[in-house]
Parts: sequence; structure tokens; C-alpha cells
Amino acid sequence: MNRERICVIVPTYNNSGTIADVLSRIYKVTQNIIVVNDGSDDDTHRILQNIAFPLTVVEYNHNRGKGYALKCGFKKALSMGFLNAVTIDSDGQHFPEDIPLLIDAYCEHPGSLIIGVRNLCEDNMPSGNTFANKFSNFWFTVQTLVKLDDTQSGYRLYPISRIKKSWIFTSRYEAELELLVFSAWHDIDIRQVGVRVYYPSPEERVTHFRPGYDFFRISILNTMLCMGALFYYLPKLIYKWLKC
Repeated sequence: MNRERICVIVPTYNNSGTIADVLSRIYKVTQNIIVVNDGSDDDTHRILQNIAFPLTVVEYNHNRGKGYALKCGFKKALSMGFLNAVTIDSDGQHFPEDIPLLIDAYCEHPGSLIIGVRNLCEDNMPSGNTFANKFSNFWFTVQTLVKLDDTQSGYRLYPISRIKKSWIFTSRYEAELELLVFSAWHDIDIRQVGVRVYYPSPEERVTHFRPGYDFFRISILNTMLCMGALFYYLPKLIYKWLKC
């Protein structure tokens, strides 16, 4: 990870019950950890202050959304000299022990964006997540002509030195879709690798996803991206084909 200048970015919002365990497991893989506390109003700040090992913490007072947190994390990582970043959720859904799988895939395909693909048939997987993922996968293919199995996975390795900050123009969950689409449009290779996933039972689950509101936002974004595909990406592909 040091050779490829890879860090791990952990955006977190009100996951005080899991953040310490997630960070301790990441630390067994790498010491290059950046936590973005996205305005948590639970015990997250205190827990981060009491972590026994070194890590970099970016914090602000009010919740701004995952897209904003990622933008802050990327900016901080670049300022520290990192060129690539693994992003992992702080709710315990992802297995930090699978980080080497993403690293190995990146080493096989340098400069690529690597997606950790979840098993969508896993026990306790919310049915709404499965539908939303299929919906997102379909529109991503329409917008990029690239087929992916899990466009909503937040477990990724980004080549952050190749990503422009203007590619994140929304502040919440849908920013991760933007990053995939703009990466495809700008010729960043996107690769997939299978990873494990853990979903707690419904009574234990902590989620900040608001099905109606967030699905509406994603639908609006998909409309905009389809327009971009029609008037930007398709002409670009035609030009490249004619040039060849």
C-alpha cells in the first residue's frame, strides 16, 4: 500500500457502535487511515479522540452527506501525498480484512477504479437494497455502456489522483454513482472483485438511507446523467471511432 501510495478513507455518521471495531481491524492492514466525521451527534467524536493508534481525522459540525465527506477525504489524502484511496463504510457492513483483495486487483490493473462487489443474496440483505442496486446497475450501463454488478457498493479503491473534485456535485449517497459515471466517461478502467458483506438483523441495523427521498434524488441524477451521456459521452465515442 505504501508503494502505491494507498490510504483508507472511512466516512462516518453516527456509527459510534461500530466505528472503533472497524478502525482497529483496518489498522491491522494499514496505518494509513483517514476518518471523515460527517457531523456526527452521537459519541463518535469522543471515540475517535480515544483511539489508541494514530489516524488522521477530518471533522465538521453539521452533517453534510457522504458525497461531501468523500470530497473532504480525497482532498486530505491528496494533501498527504496519497494517490489512491480505499473507501470503506463504518457501519461494519464491509470486512476490512478484504482490503488486500482490492489492492491485488489494483496491482493487476494499475490506474483502475476497483469496486468491491457484494453478494446481494446474503442473509438479512434488505430487499429494497437489491431493487435499488439493479435499478442503478441498469442506468449505469445505459449511461456508460459498461456493465457492473454492484454500482451501489461503497467499498472501492479510487485512483484519486485521476479524479477531479468537480465530479462530485451532489452531497449525499448519489455522489458514488456520479464518481463511477464520470470515471467511465474519462476513460478510467473500472474493475470488480468479490468481497464479503455483513448485514445485521433489522432491529440492530443503523441506516441513514431514506428510501423515498433518496430514490427521488437518484432518479433526478440519472436523468441528468442520461442527458450527459447523450450530448457528451456518445459524441465523444463517435469522435474516437471516426478518428480510428
